[in-house]
Amino acid sequence: MDAIDREMLDILRADARTSVRDLATRVGISRASAYARLRRLIDDKVIRAFTIDVDHAAIGLGVSAYVHVRIKQNSWKSFRKKAWALEEAAHVALVAGDFDCVMLVRASDTDHLRDLVLERIQSLPEVLGTQTVLVFEEHHGLV
Repeated sequence: MDAIDREMLDILRADARTSVRDLATRVGISRASAYARLRRLIDDKVIRAFTIDVDHAAIGLGVSAYVHVRIKQNSWKSFRKKAWALEEAAHVALVAGDFDCVMLVRASDTDHLRDLVLERIQSLPEVLGTQTVLVFEEHHGLV
């Protein structure tokens, strides 16, 4: 990874649909070189996916929350599988600290969120307890 690779990643994070030609022009290298660098970043799994940024409120999922979950020992794999099976789960992570897992979930409204956390997540046999943190505003930027 050099400065050109990092600049390419910044450009693609801002707009994953940037063409190789535009990428090459913006970083000051040939199209062939840009393509080769991009292919290497994909092959080396530096770039894992090309994705889109969705306005969740526009699709009826205007309430977001982080659900901190405490689980039984040695139950991460089974919990992770069940957590990802929830259509509301946007991100599931094993973490260190007071809780074992953090989930980013998206719901249509607070009643939907309440049902998700209190009825569906807390009823999973691996779950010992939860704490929910409501998200007021989200911003996605370059790293």
